[in-house]
Amino acid sequence: MDIGHWSFGAERRTQHRRLFADGQFYTADRRAVFHFDEPRPMPEPPCSAYPFLLNTGRGSSAQWHTGSRTNKSDVLRKLAPTSLYVEINPADAARLAITHNSSVLVYSRRGDAEAFAVVTSTVQPGQLFMPMHFDTVNRLTFPSFDPHSRQPSYKACAVRITKR
Repeated sequence: MDIGHWSFGAERRTQHRRLFADGQFYTADRRAVFHFDEPRPMPEPPCSAYPFLLNTGRGSSAQWHTGSRTNKSDVLRKLAPTSLYVEINPADAARLAITHNSSVLVYSRRGDAEAFAVVTSTVQPGQLFMPMHFDTVNRLTFPSFDPHSRQPSYKACAVRITKR
């Protein structure tokens, strides 16, 4: 089974070309081009209807990317969360009568997701955090892309949260 470049023996590793190892890029002068843009405002800031900023990211050290690799490991699968959760600041949770482990709904302009609440001070007031490794989370986020690389930027969007 071919599990990746770095797992090959030394003799096989030398047979594979690493892109740009020679310092030559696909540009007219063969040099890399870096693009620097002025910071832009969020494409979808919080508002009265969706007052929270949802941040998404890695939910656990056991989860990387979509799970295409980490889900093949029995150990990592055991460490990864199996149920969707949303982290909320204690002040926001108290104001909304949301308690630790209570069932909640998170809504955006594109959909909703059911999760259980994790009340934690690691999240700033006015913000929520959800792990990106669940399909429903990415259905909440705003479909923004980097104008140069076209890399998706599904990291933040405006949402509201209610107790279920």
